[in-house]
Amino acid sequence: MNMLDVLKIREDFPILKRKINGKPLVYFDNAATSQTPLAVIDAIVDYYSNYNSNIHRGVHTLSQEATDAYEMARKKVQEHFNAKHSYEIILTSGTTHSINIVATGFTNLLSKGDEIIVSALEHHSNIVPWQMLCERAGAVLKVIPMNLEGELVMDVYEQLLSDKTKLVFVNHISNALGTINPIEKIIHKAHKVGAAVLIDGAQSCPHIKPDLQALDVDFYVASAHKLCGPTGVGLLYGKEEWLNKLPPYQGGGEMIDQVTFEKTTYAGLPHKFEAGTPNICGGIAFGVALDYMNAIGFDTIAAYEKELLEYGTEKLLEIEGLKIYGTSKNKTSVISFNIGDIHPYDIGSIVDKLGVAVRTGHHCAQPIMDFYKIPGTVRASFSFYNTKEEIDILVEAVKKAKMMLS
Repeated sequence: MNMLDVLKIREDFPILKRKINGKPLVYFDNAATSQTPLAVIDAIVDYYSNYNSNIHRGVHTLSQEATDAYEMARKKVQEHFNAKHSYEIILTSGTTHSINIVATGFTNLLSKGDEIIVSALEHHSNIVPWQMLCERAGAVLKVIPMNLEGELVMDVYEQLLSDKTKLVFVNHISNALGTINPIEKIIHKAHKVGAAVLIDGAQSCPHIKPDLQALDVDFYVASAHKLCGPTGVGLLYGKEEWLNKLPPYQGGGEMIDQVTFEKTTYAGLPHKFEAGTPNICGGIAFGVALDYMNAIGFDTIAAYEKELLEYGTEKLLEIEGLKIYGTSKNKTSVISFNIGDIHPYDIGSIVDKLGVAVRTGHHCAQPIMDFYKIPGTVRASFSFYNTKEEIDILVEAVKKAKMMLS
């Protein structure tokens, strides 16, 4: 028996009352960004209405209130992800920013001929920064291949590892296919050859509550806007010893200890990586979003989203000619599909006219689409505030699109 009261939860999300082209909004683009509950919207309004001020600098009351709220949010992030210390949590502008801090920081830690491993399932933000790093450092990029089900070929991964491997980067869950990668094994095997591991958790955090200490991962990155939080804020977790090895990413206020024209010394963690005025309100709202999701419970969310995935998969496969990409047994609530030779963009445009929001294209994962020899897919991604009735609306909309485009 599922304990999730979806209709009650939907009341928390004002946007779900919207009409699109005269039809009730069916929002199935959750893998791109989740919607924002009232608790988070209220926290943003409260900040700007009552204690908007710069942090860590002022002795006045507003500054102290804002600083306390911001640092409390960092503590919430630490507790949610079970990092050992709150100063191992760097608040960034999002996953891409977090990855770039690490990729830039490793420039002077690599030698010519060192090897970096990424996977074939990566988002562009977990490919391009490493290619740029390889160009700067003279390192070599290796790729863990994927199979037709959309899973990583782990035997080949083990063959790629050697004492030349310095870094391994994989996503926890594929944004394009929903595949959940075996990150425990990936981390363990990388550590055996002395390599550091960064896990891109952007897609996993809405569905899974990762325990960073249990994973023994070196770096973990995620974005608040996938977790019912605002855009423009995210986290970089790094083990203390790694964060101490990396140089600052940006210079400016807040990240310094002493500044003279001869020499500058840098602040300790986490401030060393937080130059300038941060997204204060975003950080505070991120903490509120985590509170909101934890109150519902990640086990409850996972069980309900599994029901939606199974129901959606079954109903969509009843449409003749529809093919699903990403059929791993271990996947989350994402369905990527095409119908025959119909371009995914055309299907997306028609279902939008019927009020259904899906994502179309290569989902910033072009190598996956090249592997399947397709231009892209239609991606429907479900969240805990979606319903089976909405899936029925999607199915009818896709049938209509197929009829119009065939």
